[in-house]
Amino acid sequence: MSQSYATLPDLILEPLVKSALMEDLGTYGDITTRAVIPADVTYTARLNARADGVASGLQVAAIAFRLVDPRLQIRTLKRDGDRIAKGDTLMEIEGAAASILSGERVALNFAGRLTGIATLTAAFVAETAGTQTRVTCTRKTTPGLRIVEKQAVLHGGGFNHRFSLSDAILIKDNHIAAAGGVRAVLEATKAHASHMVRVEIEVDTLAQLDEVLRTGGADVVLLDNMDTPTLQEAVTLTAGRMVLEASGNMKLERIAEVAATGVDYISSGALTHSAQTLDLGLDF
Repeated sequence: MSQSYATLPDLILEPLVKSALMEDLGTYGDITTRAVIPADVTYTARLNARADGVASGLQVAAIAFRLVDPRLQIRTLKRDGDRIAKGDTLMEIEGAAASILSGERVALNFAGRLTGIATLTAAFVAETAGTQTRVTCTRKTTPGLRIVEKQAVLHGGGFNHRFSLSDAILIKDNHIAAAGGVRAVLEATKAHASHMVRVEIEVDTLAQLDEVLRTGGADVVLLDNMDTPTLQEAVTLTAGRMVLEASGNMKLERIAEVAATGVDYISSGALTHSAQTLDLGLDF
């Protein structure tokens, strides 16, 4: 099923793609291609799927080819967020064969990696069918690639958690231990947080959750590493007063039973740190 997603401006994505191209091209460019491919040879290459999945990174792949050679003609046959099947052609690139070959690996690295994330996210989302629970990612992303990996989660039907430490206040167990307890951190937050900043606090037990509910000051409660019956009790105890996010050990095979408890969100680092790159190929 195809869905429509707003794309980020190329301007935002170009710096990270350019960095990857500079890493791959080195100090003197693609010496193999320059040695064996005449400059006037043109070709039409096809970016093909070699497995089923959900597309992501096609915008990034197109940017890679354009940065190598703005004269390349790129025709996108699938969009980020589309379901794809083995054998589908996702993109055609026409122009100088040398330019296509020079951009090939970076384009495939991005598209394969991000399609893998979108595909795994879609599998997690499918397990929540019939519930109101949303699947969200974490900050467990590849350094430097967070923006595109989180975009891939959206393409898979998931939602984004905070992008950086400056997006929201998320009080973890170490904050609570260092500050002197649940009440102490929430009272400090009330005194210092801007009215534009949402507050989330992590709890490990129902006793901590009860203290959060009695103290107030949080918008979201992260229920960390709780078994399914305890998550169900937490939903009952909260009774809709705060948004509940279940986290910790959220593997694919457990998502359906956790969603059935009625939590609002399930966050999983696996979406980005454990996704398998989907096999894509550039065929001449």
